Amino acid sequence: MRASGTFTVHEFTPAPVPESGIRTAAGVGVATMRKEFHGEVEGRADTLFTAAYDQAAGVGTYLAMESFAGALHGAEGTFNFAHSATTLGTGRDGEYFVVVPGSGTAGLAGITGTGAITIDEDGTHRIRFDYQLPSE
Repeated sequence: MRASGTFTVHEFTPAPVPESGIRTAAGVGVATMRKEFHGEVEGRADTLFTAAYDQAAGVGTYLAMESFAGALHGAEGTFNFAHSATTLGTGRDGEYFVVVPGSGTAGLAGITGTGAITIDEDGTHRIRFDYQLPSE
């Protein structure tokens, strides 16, 4: 099945990063985020976000692990999903998105799948899950 929707980030809180003796041109940062989803994907997520990013050039890569609570097409429960991408100033490259196997609960127990995040020119953030449940 495919479920899509939009999301907004309601909180982005930088977290301390342990000191490293290695210096690169793109500093590494860590943050936590809270998101809300609407559409066929309805719910919220807590996110652990890390990135190596050059703010001035708009170039870098992020990795995120999300804990989702809500519903896909009305099937309610929780699960984790992970995603990453590289930005090259414009657009995204090297995208990765996966539902974490074995992480689903309640009506989303046994969920597996992939997905994608896209950002419209107007800044609207979209999410898509291509998923399977054991009963399908």
